[in-house]
Amino acid sequence: MTAVPHSAGIAPPRHPVPAKACDAHLHVLDSRFPGAGPVAGMTLADYRLLQRRLGTSRAVLVQAKHHGTDPAALLDALAQLGPDGRGIAVLPPGTPDEEFRRLNDAGVRGLRLSLWNPADAPLSLADLAPLAARVAPLGWHLQLHLTAAQILEAADVLATLPCPVVFDHMARLPPEDGPEHPAFAVVARLLQSGRAWAKLSGAYLNTRSGPPYPEAGRIARAFIAEAPERLVWGSDWPHVTEPHKPDDALLLDLLAEWAGPRLTDRILVDNPATLYGFA
Repeated sequence: MTAVPHSAGIAPPRHPVPAKACDAHLHVLDSRFPGAGPVAGMTLADYRLLQRRLGTSRAVLVQAKHHGTDPAALLDALAQLGPDGRGIAVLPPGTPDEEFRRLNDAGVRGLRLSLWNPADAPLSLADLAPLAARVAPLGWHLQLHLTAAQILEAADVLATLPCPVVFDHMARLPPEDGPEHPAFAVVARLLQSGRAWAKLSGAYLNTRSGPPYPEAGRIARAFIAEAPERLVWGSDWPHVTEPHKPDDALLLDLLAEWAGPRLTDRILVDNPATLYGFA
């Protein structure tokens, strides 16, 4: 195996993945496009090395904060991926209808609001309802990177949006509370009602311990027990928040340990096919 930029280890996963397995959360930063800065090893070509190592074939690219609200890098990568790629963009509420249609034709299926860190958030909770109204006619969803406190603050709005929502990184529940935090119940109700999905990603963001991230595992198992049909998995490559890069094969193996073989296949193949419209 060849080393992958921004990923520890070189071994493949211990648990082979099924055909059409999807990595439903990753970012591409490309210095050919505005905002990326002097980054290296974060292009789609670099990510292809990780696909070969993990055995996944489908990918959902989430527009990186570095590129702001300019989707050029995202659209370039989607054009290279073809039918095996889908995208999540970042756009302001005033974006013209023709831009939404252009992105839809390119494979975009949702908008992201990453509000977890208000200091670098281009949008706010006030944008939830206006953006939901814009994406609902397209069949898109809103992907939300929120703190547990923000989920509680927005609970009433989330229950009435005209489009589905997808919670990033296991809803960022505090590791010390895990599924006992009241935000878990809010997300679980939305999952069970068919109004939401959650990503079993970012295990290293939801723990106070290193691998195998036991606090994150407790949260993941709780979501799997509640609504396994509403979950997808993502690597979160290239792990831009992490000075010490995790082992992506370990992150994928953790899913198999949390969910077991049958549900792992569903989370990697069937669920993302439904959520993102893969054929």
